[in-house]
Amino acid sequence: MAMLAWNVRGLGNKDTVRALKNFVFKFNLGIIFLSEMKQKMRYLEKIRMKMKYDNAHYVEPIGIARGLLLWWKNDVKVSILHSGKNIIDCELSVNGEKEWFCSFIYGLPYEDEK
Repeated sequence: MAMLAWNVRGLGNKDTVRALKNFVFKFNLGIIFLSEMKQKMRYLEKIRMKMKYDNAHYVEPIGIARGLLLWWKNDVKVSILHSGKNIIDCELSVNGEKEWFCSFIYGLPYEDEK
């Protein structure tokens, strides 16, 4: 299973959405983690449906900054253990195989917030 983690710096740009779509279909991604997507869930759900991801977990942006999303397909079992403004901790299993833990982290660029 392939996975993508990307500090996308905004998903409102059509070129960025097109690039994401190309990654999805070229590499058959089972999981996508995007940080700093800066968009509200309503907009992101439209994109998720077009890209045929079955499941989602979001951490809403703060104003027009930050924001995390995790999308996955049905052959991946994801249990969210914890999520916050900079992290999504989960337990994963692909095609019923052994479960493992994964942390998706967004490291802030501001020294005083690291």
